[in-house]
Amino acid sequence: MTVLDVLEDMLAERRFGDPEKSYVAKLHHKGLDHILKKVGEESTEVVMAAKDAARSENNEDVIHEVADLWFHTLVLLSHLEEPPSAVLAELERRMGVSGLVEKANREESND
Repeated sequence: MTVLDVLEDMLAERRFGDPEKSYVAKLHHKGLDHILKKVGEESTEVVMAAKDAARSENNEDVIHEVADLWFHTLVLLSHLEEPPSAVLAELERRMGVSGLVEKANREESND
């Protein structure tokens, strides 16, 4: 079992738990907009940590902030009832496809 599998199980278990006892339950209880706000905050913290790391040549804070971002995006997926494996499948689908081609294909499908 991978860390991702354990996190997926934990998030499912705590989703409808007591918001007074579980941070995950509290996030779900506050709703999608609150979860999105947390994802946005964590994204900004990743950017700031990366800028600092470029100057200090120490990536420790970047690793911590990316872990926070990944965690909150997993909560988001859980809230939308999507498993992390859906993202892994999408990444796998993109393997061997140029990023430029992938982006052009998405833009065509949005027209």
